[in-house]
Amino acid sequence: MANALQSDAGDTNCLDFPAMRALWSLSVMAVLAACTSQDVGGPARSAAFPEFPENLFAAFEAACADPGQEFRRVEKGTFECRQLLPPETTAYLILNFDGYPQKLPESVIQLSSTQTAQGYQVDADMFLLVPQKSGRILKIAVKSPTLDRKLARLYRVAGGTPI
Repeated sequence: MANALQSDAGDTNCLDFPAMRALWSLSVMAVLAACTSQDVGGPARSAAFPEFPENLFAAFEAACADPGQEFRRVEKGTFECRQLLPPETTAYLILNFDGYPQKLPESVIQLSSTQTAQGYQVDADMFLLVPQKSGRILKIAVKSPTLDRKLARLYRVAGGTPI
């Protein structure tokens, strides 16, 4: 997270994507220890920003450019990065959550912004999507106090106040 604020000119007003990559890597590592079989979303991870956090969303998109990752605009103000998981994690999820091997599970980090009277609220959600043999998709919340602390730090570096 120490590299979260940097640019080529040494400017500290630009959020670079190493912090987002660190958050992403940590979320994948937390998968095996944090999954539950509930088909519900996880805890809200939110922050208030006085203005739209352009730097946060730009870093989020830039951090989602590796092979096996896909950046998506879900709807206005909502973006997500989907990533295929390591083979061991994929196998674990397929075997333990009745997954369908022809459609692989994905890890998802979703960021959404909503304009408020005070500025903007950004909400993050982290979950796994496990396609089922039945055709439905099981959504598994990723719950991790470590991830929550990293995300709160990232929000502060981007100029937000965790709420």
